[in-house]
Amino acid sequence: MYMWIVYVLLSLKDGKRYIGSTNDISRRLKAHNSELVASTKGRRPLELIYSEEYGTEKEARAREKFLKTHKGYNELKNIFNKRGVVYR
Repeated sequence: MYMWIVYVLLSLKDGKRYIGSTNDISRRLKAHNSELVASTKGRRPLELIYSEEYGTEKEARAREKFLKTHKGYNELKNIFNKRGVVYR
């Protein structure tokens, strides 16, 4: 069974975040940092700052979609604040 991962990347170039999902995080991170992903092209280096694991692609895609909403942003902000990290 594949494990699906929802992840948050931080661009060290412009400070913006990218939220995505994949079943191979190391391959996906390499793709982002090799400018093979259109939405993050030109924003490298990108650093993995958060991830969550899910059993199915459907669950991961639903969580990814939620995290891209205002409520999802606030949830991530609370998670990071509990860790003592500012999430903007």
